[in-house]
Amino acid sequence: MNYQPRLKKEFNERIVPALKEEYSYKNVMMVPKLQKIVISKGVGGAVSDKKLIDHAVEELTTISGQKAIHTMSKKDVASFKLRKGMPIGVKVTLRSEKMYEFLDRLVTSALPRVRDFQGIKASGFDGRGNYNLGVTEQIIFPEIDIDKVNKISGMDITFVTSANTDKEAKSLLTELGLPFKKN
Repeated sequence: MNYQPRLKKEFNERIVPALKEEYSYKNVMMVPKLQKIVISKGVGGAVSDKKLIDHAVEELTTISGQKAIHTMSKKDVASFKLRKGMPIGVKVTLRSEKMYEFLDRLVTSALPRVRDFQGIKASGFDGRGNYNLGVTEQIIFPEIDIDKVNKISGMDITFVTSANTDKEAKSLLTELGLPFKKN
């Protein structure tokens, strides 16, 4: 018996039939799915201090449960003292079980820890069924030890879905548990 995350099991048993009925899809394969979650973090101070990248990799690896990688600059910017090929950020791409585990932890434990939280904005959709969410502090994740944080910084979380429209993607993400603000 192999392990299946709680959210993935709920998706297969409850969410797929609900979305199929709501949008009257002809078969189950037309129902939108969450394909991947990309967590990225820009480290602007890495130009002068190389250790900031290592701290960011360590934090993102702890949060996601998967090894994070450096992102390199693509061109020279003299005003920022930036050279092509310098590490300037960190990212990690989650798929399958780790993706559902991260989403479950984000919804159940991290987002409720945000100060004065009333829900996430519904304006982060890109028109193709993908959603972007910005987190201002990495300390909302329970995996991060506040005493070991050298600088509080934010990160971007991108939910890539197979939905064709933003309305379908919002329905999918709402069913998966993302708490959107009520307008």
